[in-house]
Amino acid sequence: MAERLSMNGRVEAAAQRGSHLQAAAQTPPRLGPPSAPPLPPREGHQEGHQEGHQEGHQEGLVELPASFRELLTFFCTNATIHGTIRLVCSSRNRLKTTSWGLLSLGALVALCWQLGLLLEHHWHRPVLMAVSVHSERKLLPLVTLCDGNPRRPSLVLRHLELLDEFARENIDSLYKANFSKGRDALSAAVPRREPRFHLDREIRLQRLSHSGSRVRVGFRLCNSTGGDCFYRSYASGVAAVQDWYRFHYMDILALLPAAWEDGHGSQDGHFVLSCSYDGMDCQARQFRTFHHPTHGSCYTVDGVWTAQRPGITHGVGLILRVEQQPHLPLLSTRAGIKVMVHGRNHTPFLGHHSFSIRPGTEATVSIREDEVHRLGRPYSHCTSGGEGVEVELLHNTSYTRQACLVSCFQQLMVETCSCGYYLYPLPTGAEHCSSARHPAWGHCFYRLYQDLETHRLPCTSRCPRPCRESAFKLSTGTSRWPSAKSAGWTLAALGEQGLPRQSHRQRSNLAKINIVYQELNYRSVEEAPVYSVPQLLSAMGSLCSLWFGASVLSLLELLELLLDALALTLLLGGRWLHRVWFSWPRASSASGASNIKPEASHMPTPAGGTSDNLGPSGPHLPQMMLPGALERVSAEESWTGPRPLETLDT
Repeated sequence: MAERLSMNGRVEAAAQRGSHLQAAAQTPPRLGPPSAPPLPPREGHQEGHQEGHQEGHQEGLVELPASFRELLTFFCTNATIHGTIRLVCSSRNRLKTTSWGLLSLGALVALCWQLGLLLEHHWHRPVLMAVSVHSERKLLPLVTLCDGNPRRPSLVLRHLELLDEFARENIDSLYKANFSKGRDALSAAVPRREPRFHLDREIRLQRLSHSGSRVRVGFRLCNSTGGDCFYRSYASGVAAVQDWYRFHYMDILALLPAAWEDGHGSQDGHFVLSCSYDGMDCQARQFRTFHHPTHGSCYTVDGVWTAQRPGITHGVGLILRVEQQPHLPLLSTRAGIKVMVHGRNHTPFLGHHSFSIRPGTEATVSIREDEVHRLGRPYSHCTSGGEGVEVELLHNTSYTRQACLVSCFQQLMVETCSCGYYLYPLPTGAEHCSSARHPAWGHCFYRLYQDLETHRLPCTSRCPRPCRESAFKLSTGTSRWPSAKSAGWTLAALGEQGLPRQSHRQRSNLAKINIVYQELNYRSVEEAPVYSVPQLLSAMGSLCSLWFGASVLSLLELLELLLDALALTLLLGGRWLHRVWFSWPRASSASGASNIKPEASHMPTPAGGTSDNLGPSGPHLPQMMLPGALERVSAEESWTGPRPLETLDT
């Protein structure tokens, strides 16, 4: 059996050798020069060539893919953003690829929408008010009190008498009523030298319109030429008379010298009959006095007192003399005490932030302090100590918004009307408005004042609020004082302290004020931004994590993708421009030489060949014999196998 298998193998091998010989005999011989036998591969040549190839294609500092598709595929495969891998792994399933593409696009749109809302809310700079309660000893604020009896300056008594007569005519024509003359006008002597005065009788009170049962009263104001006039009207006749009289009164006071001072010892210097703090008497150095043209003699209690405990017994107690003096009956119509609580080194504006105490009563004023801390730019427009404010303060005190508004209005009036209002301080080099020196100044003043009331002047924007200020919340309780049973001995005891004898039996000429802290706890109201920079970044990171599961490093991956795409675009575009630029002159030269036909005598031909041989596409150059060295290199290249793919290595 074994011999039979070996015999069959030999027969099959002989048959195969015969078939190969028969095929070789049937193959025609190839024309041309004998080709060199193929060189066997030298030992180690293939391995050395592969090592050289790897050394020549090492990774560069920056490598780019060959196409945008390869770039996007690499990003989706290796990115840390959720969902991108689905765009690659399901590429053979178009339904899944389309679905995940739409989901990714929808998540991107939702993320951009919510980020836009977040940034828009942040750009509005919203703030939160954080309220905290603190407990510590506090200095008592300053208290300013005015008796409400403005006095007549002795230098302009005659002018004020003329004004009273003119006022009597106007009131009689309107209401058929009269008023008594001021006591100062009857008893005071007229000075020898009076300033020149001109009473503008064109500005008089008159009824302006009838609106049903309501009658508006006012007066007309015209400019110096009379071409521009308007009416200053009031719904209340009392307000119209007071404002009209105040206008002429300020016109007269403007005639006084700048350094003029009149004695304002109202009520013979006994306005404050008694003062005590925490059971101890006050001292004279703890009072500052000044005279206000419309509020009369004023006193500021300026003691440096620290509140130890809340309550009436630990506050400031004042007993005041209240008498309605007929000095200027049209200027002051109320009987009582003007009181204002304000911060230290602040100007008291009694016409804006004061309240009145009724005569014959005891008033207890409880103070609760709130500290307000505002954020500066860009969250709010506030100033710290007046820094960055365009308006120069005319009051020699700390910055307050009311002081800034008054200074701004006075400076605008000096610029517009060439003079300043008498109630406000003057800028350097300016003078007060008076009809003797500035005719028709009232027209200019009331025009500006109307613009201030309607917020058309730039003073509101020029005067920001303080970034830090104290606000005093007041609560007042009153009771009858002294009572009917104790009035006799109380008034008698006060008579020894300066109360006039004619007032011993008149309870309405007295008032008592207690100023205390309601509680030593004070509230601090502080502004805080809704979105600070760390909070904004945290909110943005939460949104990115919600929609894509992305982090900061994921955003850096997106940035890398954009940079790679930009670099690839520039590189491919540069290569395309390079090919277009260098192919243009070759195309033109080739078109010029296409009409020239080579002669047969100049064509190199191989041995035994002719120049008339045509290839499949026309005439071509015949194959030439290669030298031995080049032939060997060509054979070596054929052994190395296929060339590797080209990559863009930059």
